[in-house]
Amino acid sequence: MNALAKRQSDLCSMARRLYSNSRLEVMRQELQNSPITLDHFLGEEGDVLEKEEHFATPEENRRRQREQRQRLPPWIRTKPALGPSSVANFNRLKEDLKGLKLATVCQEAKCPNIGDCWGGKSLEGEDSIATATIMIMGDTCTRACRFCSVKTSKTPPPLNPEEPESTASAIASWGVDYIVITTVDRDDLVDSGAEHFAKTVKLVKEKKPSILVECLTGDFGGKLEYVEVMANSGLDVYAHNLETVKELQRFVRDRRAGYEQSLSVLRHAKIVNPHLLTKTSLMLGVGETDEEVLQTMKDLREANVDCLTLGQYLQPTKKHMKVESYVTPEKFDFWKKKGEELGFKYVASGPMVRSSYKAGEFYLKALLHGKE
Repeated sequence: MNALAKRQSDLCSMARRLYSNSRLEVMRQELQNSPITLDHFLGEEGDVLEKEEHFATPEENRRRQREQRQRLPPWIRTKPALGPSSVANFNRLKEDLKGLKLATVCQEAKCPNIGDCWGGKSLEGEDSIATATIMIMGDTCTRACRFCSVKTSKTPPPLNPEEPESTASAIASWGVDYIVITTVDRDDLVDSGAEHFAKTVKLVKEKKPSILVECLTGDFGGKLEYVEVMANSGLDVYAHNLETVKELQRFVRDRRAGYEQSLSVLRHAKIVNPHLLTKTSLMLGVGETDEEVLQTMKDLREANVDCLTLGQYLQPTKKHMKVESYVTPEKFDFWKKKGEELGFKYVASGPMVRSSYKAGEFYLKALLHGKE
């Protein structure tokens, strides 16, 4: 039986080889008779890349990637604040930070506008006021928006109960005229950190009543009772960023955020405290259309939002969403004019404008505009 089985196996192997050889011969004949040649795959003459373009070295590939990332339009540039008094003010604030345990968004995010805001002078030499932005409730967010480089986690570290007191004391001794306080989103907390945030603001105002406080808040999961807590905390400006147009919300922001939810936050803050200035920010260059931007501005005015900032989105790392377009300075000027026509008290619009960019100056100008 073993000999018979081996004989059958040999016959099967021979049959497979014969079939394979015959199939190979058929394929060869078909290729020889086919009108398709290698030129059909290479394209027209001249379309073929040179050898060195086909086989770039790793170093050449890295250099090419660096060059592509650096290809920014000429208007995406910043200048330092001018004048000796501006430089002195900037250096003073920088030195003060070494002794104060404050986390500034200005430094951690490497904001290109830090010279303007801390310098206390505009690029045109006009008087302004020194402005800084700090972050409380940790540096880890429970959300993961595609444009943001802040660390994320479902379970960030617990809040520091001493933070409101220590933060208020540090701010009061710092010497700034206007402070912007912001936070990461804390969906892990029952109130999203509203009470902690509000306590910080109240203590800042107690220790230095003259300081102007802007709070850039999250949406508190759409729970308006926590918006009310913040609106009655003693702040001067209630800011919450819409970020982008309605049509792009799900592509740009975390799924727990939303267009109508953000509008409701801004609308409710104004209802609770009509004396507040409300403020929001939009990123341009993420794929929006002019019609969508205009409708968003109209929706914000319907929600009684007072101030609007518009700036160019810049990709923080290669892992984040790409820039779809670079909006020209002329286009930003167009949106500034359009916003003023729609009735915003103040519109800051430019490629390098950010949510808190020179916030103190904008706040004062908005107040003056309201008194006219």
